[in-house]
Amino acid sequence: MNKITKRPLQRIGYDFIEEGYLPKGKNEYFLRNELNDNTTCRSLTAAELEILVRNNNTSDNWNNILVSEQFDPQLVKNCSFFGLVRIGKLEPISLEFKNLSLSVGLFSSTIISCDLGDNVSIHNVNYLAHYIIGNEVIIANVNELATTPTAKFGNGILKQGEPESSRIWMEICNENGGRKVMPFDGMLTADAYLWSKFREDEVLMEAFQSFTEKKFDQQRGHYGIIGDRTVIKNCKMIKDVRIGSDAYIKGANKIKNVTVNSNADASTQIGEGCELVNGIIGVGCRIFYGVKAVRFFMASHSQLKYGARLINSYLGNNATISCCEVLNSLIYPFHEQHHNNSFLCASLLMGQTNMAAGATIGSNHNSRGADGELIAGRGFWPGLCVSLKHNSKFASFTLLAKGDFPFELNIPIPFSLVINDTSENELRIIPAYWFQYNYYALQRNEWKYKDRDARIDRELKFEYKSLAPDSVNEIFDALNLLALFTGKAYYHSKDQKIPDDEVCRKTGRKLLEKNDPQIDQLKIIADGFENSKRDVVILKVRKAYVAFKDMIVYYVMGHVLEKMISSDDFSNVESVNAFSVFSKRENWINLGGQLLPESEMKIMLHKIHVGKIKSWENLHSFYSDVASNYSEQVLSHAVASIMELEGIKKRSFTENKLVELLNRFKEINERVNDGIVQTRKKDMNNSFRKMIYENDLEQEKVLGKLSENSFIKEKSAERKQLISKIDKVLGRLTA
Repeated sequence: MNKITKRPLQRIGYDFIEEGYLPKGKNEYFLRNELNDNTTCRSLTAAELEILVRNNNTSDNWNNILVSEQFDPQLVKNCSFFGLVRIGKLEPISLEFKNLSLSVGLFSSTIISCDLGDNVSIHNVNYLAHYIIGNEVIIANVNELATTPTAKFGNGILKQGEPESSRIWMEICNENGGRKVMPFDGMLTADAYLWSKFREDEVLMEAFQSFTEKKFDQQRGHYGIIGDRTVIKNCKMIKDVRIGSDAYIKGANKIKNVTVNSNADASTQIGEGCELVNGIIGVGCRIFYGVKAVRFFMASHSQLKYGARLINSYLGNNATISCCEVLNSLIYPFHEQHHNNSFLCASLLMGQTNMAAGATIGSNHNSRGADGELIAGRGFWPGLCVSLKHNSKFASFTLLAKGDFPFELNIPIPFSLVINDTSENELRIIPAYWFQYNYYALQRNEWKYKDRDARIDRELKFEYKSLAPDSVNEIFDALNLLALFTGKAYYHSKDQKIPDDEVCRKTGRKLLEKNDPQIDQLKIIADGFENSKRDVVILKVRKAYVAFKDMIVYYVMGHVLEKMISSDDFSNVESVNAFSVFSKRENWINLGGQLLPESEMKIMLHKIHVGKIKSWENLHSFYSDVASNYSEQVLSHAVASIMELEGIKKRSFTENKLVELLNRFKEINERVNDGIVQTRKKDMNNSFRKMIYENDLEQEKVLGKLSENSFIKEKSAERKQLISKIDKVLGRLTA
C-alpha cells in the first residue's frame, strides 16, 4: 500500500529539515543561507502585492515572498508560491538561447521555498521546490524540478539517520560487486582504479571510504543548485540534481540524484529522451538521444550518444560511447565505442581503446557465477564481431582480428595482432604488428589523443605516446618470451629433449640475435596464452624481434635527444654516464592514464596507511607531485632500457656508442616516417578501395590528396626538425 502522508495545506514548503535533524539554534534555512545569504531582499510593497494578486498569483503567506529593489511584479503571472521564496531582479527584457526567446519573469509555475537569481525566466514549471537558482537562468516546460532533504547529488554518502542500505555504490570491474566504489564529485580514474584494485588492503579501503565521507556534509537539508545562464527546457523530472553554470538540458525524461558539472569554459549538455540516475557528470560532457545511465561516472569531456547504456561504470575523460551497452566497467581516457551491437561488461580498459561493431566482451558466466573480468592495457582494439570470454588479459596495443575467440586469453606480448584461425584450429599471433604494418594508425592515434584532450583541469598527466615505460617494459618481456619459445621450437625440431627454460631462452636469443633464417622454418608455439589444448603459434618472430629492439632504441633515443638539446647539464657523454648511475628500469603502473613508477605508488600507499595522506585532495596533490617529475623519471627508465638492451654497464657509455645510437635513431625514424606515408598510400592505391571511384579526381575530392594530408604534413615537418636536432648533437659529440 502506498503511504500517503496528510499535512496541513499551510505547511507546504516548510519543515524541509525534520526537527530531529535540525542543529540547536538553527532554522530550516541555515544551509540555504550559507550558500545564498541574500540580505538585500525586502518585503513586498502594498502596490506590488496588489499587482501580484491581480495577475492571478497566490501565496500561503505573502510575508514570506521577499524581492530585490529592482523587482517588477508585472513579470509574475499565474504562479503559486509556498514557503520562503526570494526573488532577484526582474526587468522587462527577454532572454534568448538557440532561437528560444522568453520573457524574463515567473509564469504559470508552482514555486516552493526557492531562491531565484536576477532576471530569471521561469515558464510552465509545474513543481519547483527547494532550489537555489542563479542569474539569467531559463527554465521552461518542466514537470518536476525538486530537491529532497536527503539529497546526495550522486555522491556515495549517507545523510543523518539513513541506513547503510541507502548508500549508492558503483560496482565497477566485476559484476558481483567485489570491486565496488563510492562515487564522489571530483573522483579521478586513478582513484577508481586504486579503490577497485587493492581489495585485500583493508586499511586502504577504510581510508578511501573515510576520505569520501569527510568530503561531504552529512547534514540533511542541502538545496539543489542551478548555476548562472543554465537553460532547462521540455523536461519531465529533475530531482536531487545539482547543475553548474552554462549547462543546457533539453527534453530529458528523468535526471535523479546526479551532479551535473558545467561552467562557462566547458558547458555540459543533456538532450532528448535521456534517463540518468545516481551519477556524476564532469564538465564539458555531451549526453544525447535516449541515453540510459545508472550508477555511473562520466569524467570531463566524455560523451554518451544515440541510446547508449552506461550502468555501474566509470567512463574516463575524452571518451565516447554511442549506441552501445557498457556494464560494470572502469574505462580510462580516450575510449571509443560505437554501433548498436557492441557490448562491454566487467572490464578494466586502460585507455586509448576502440571497440569495433559487433564486439562482445563478457557476461558469459562460464564459471557458474557473475565473477569474470577482462583487463586490457592501453590501445586495446577488438575488431569487428570479436567475442571474448572472461577471464582474459591483454598487453598494450593488442589488436584482435575479426572472430569468435572460444577460450580465455592471456596475451602478454604488446603491439600484436591476434587471430583465431578456425581452419587450422590454432590461435595465431603476429608480434610487433603495428610497427611492421600500420605505422600510420599508431602514430596518428598519438597525435589524435593529444589533440582531443579537451580538459581544462589536468589533474592527471596523461601519456599519449604508444611507446612509454609501461609498453616498453612489456616489449622487454616479449623479447624474453620470443627467445624462450624460439629455443623450445629449435630443440623440438631437432627431436631433442627440451631443456629447462633458461637454456631454451639462451639458445633462442642466440638464434634471434644472429637473425638466423632457420627460425622461419620453426613452428614456434607459445605456452599459457590460451586456456585450451590447441596450439598458439607465433608468426614472423624474426621480424618481430628486430622491430621490438628498434622500437626500444626509438623510444630511448627520443628522450635522450630531447634532454641533450634542452639541457646543458646533459649534453655530452660524461653527463650521460653520470646519469646512468642512478637509472633503473623498474615496473610502471598505469594509474588512470597517468604512468608512474611502482616505487612511487608504494610510497603513496604507505603515506595513506600512516595518515600522511588524509583526503582525496591530498591524494590528488600526490598525483600532481609525481607528474612534475615524470620527464626525469622517464629519462631514467629510457637510459636504463638502452643499457639493458645493448649490454652497457654504468658509466660505460662512449662517444662512439652515442653516435652509433643517434645514427640508428635517425635511420629508424626515417623508416617510421616512410611507413606512415606508405601505409596511407597503400590504402589509397588499393584496387578494391579505388573501384568505387570513376577516376582519380573523384577519389581526391572525396578523400583528399595524399600530399595534403594534414597529419602526414605534420609528421614530415617533425621529421625535418628531428634530423636537425640529431645533426646538432652529433656535431657536438664529434667535434
